[in-house]
Amino acid sequence: MDVGGTITDTQTPILITNIEWEMMNKAQFFPLSMLSSFCVRGSLYPLTLIKTRLQLQKHDQLYKGLLDAGCKIYKNEGLGGLYRGFWVSSVQILSGTMYIATYEGARHVIARNDIHNPQIKSLIAGASASLVGQTIIVPFDVISQHLMVLGLATTANKPNKKIVLEPLGITIDTTQTKFRTTINIAQFIYKHDGFKGFYRGYVASLCAYVPNSALWWTIYHMYQDKLSRVFPDDFSHLFIQCMSGTLGGFTTTLITNPLDTIRARLQVSSGTLMQLIDANLRL
Repeated sequence: MDVGGTITDTQTPILITNIEWEMMNKAQFFPLSMLSSFCVRGSLYPLTLIKTRLQLQKHDQLYKGLLDAGCKIYKNEGLGGLYRGFWVSSVQILSGTMYIATYEGARHVIARNDIHNPQIKSLIAGASASLVGQTIIVPFDVISQHLMVLGLATTANKPNKKIVLEPLGITIDTTQTKFRTTINIAQFIYKHDGFKGFYRGYVASLCAYVPNSALWWTIYHMYQDKLSRVFPDDFSHLFIQCMSGTLGGFTTTLITNPLDTIRARLQVSSGTLMQLIDANLRL
């Protein structure tokens, strides 16, 4: 109440739970997005490498699980072995920026067409963003997968200086520099399959990552809505978002991991998708 006895109007602050494209400062968003992507990728890359090697081996022929793989890689290849192919894979930072830009842009376009359901917007925008991101990154992902397999073969054939990567049929001198090894792998891919070799597994990547992206964003918003109703209004929304993202990632991984395994094996093999599926069904 003021001095004159009249009641002043107080406005309840509006809680913004979703930051839309038009709300962003693009000059700050893009560099900060690239920096955060690099930091997250650097922290999680060893787990990505271990996951890929576990997907590529058959019948636990070398590694018995996550911890066993991590210990053996570190023992035989050192810390650098856990980051084999990291700099090639880091190009994904650019595709990640395009991914987010496409996602937010698609949500903006969808909203302008009077579609305001957050799950539907996220489903369509997530699929569109993954399509753009995979088109950019697959060639670098293929080379990165090959470098990971190189480390797998190095561990299995440690006494030899020259090794043959069974899925690829490439003979590599392990004493040469990492840059030279990367160039040799790229040259072999181009010589063996031409430009299309750099897009080996592209369809499998789309089959794995487009549903993954679409489902993650949809499930993320679903969890966010459910958790927002469970917790009080003054509860940390950042914590709710973190929980929603974690639960969304866990759920989508359970659904799409078989497709991701097929993608990884296809990108480092010389066979077709049907040959790969047939070979794995007979194991």
